Amino acid sequence: MTTIETWEPGRAGPAGHQFRAWLGLLAAVALLRLLPFRYVTRTARLARRFGRRPMFPERAEAMVDAVRWAGRRWPVRVACMETSLGAVLACALAGERLTWCVGARVAPPVEYHAWASLPGGGPVREYTRGGWHYLPALKI
Repeated sequence: MTTIETWEPGRAGPAGHQFRAWLGLLAAVALLRLLPFRYVTRTARLARRFGRRPMFPERAEAMVDAVRWAGRRWPVRVACMETSLGAVLACALAGERLTWCVGARVAPPVEYHAWASLPGGGPVREYTRGGWHYLPALKI
């Protein structure tokens, strides 16, 4: 994550968002820490099937903010991989769909990054002052 995204103040959102954010983040941390990556991608694909309705940009931003808010209160390290997967899983709990993307920053310096994006749209809460500089290697 870039420094701008790291220090962005997030909002917790409504209680329903907070609860789903905690559940999604808990599932994401458990999956990423305990299972091989192929099982994580299978879980993300399964979550995409449960999330049949596309999200509105405002709701997607609120959910990503809620997951980041929960991540700042989490007792272990939570980075872009955990927050993006947590947002995708939290949205699936509500029957809505986000796309999970894993890729790299293409402008120097090269960085690996993961983010959530709207199906058919752009990344959610990932723009920096210089614009979007990431290239997806995996989209689920």
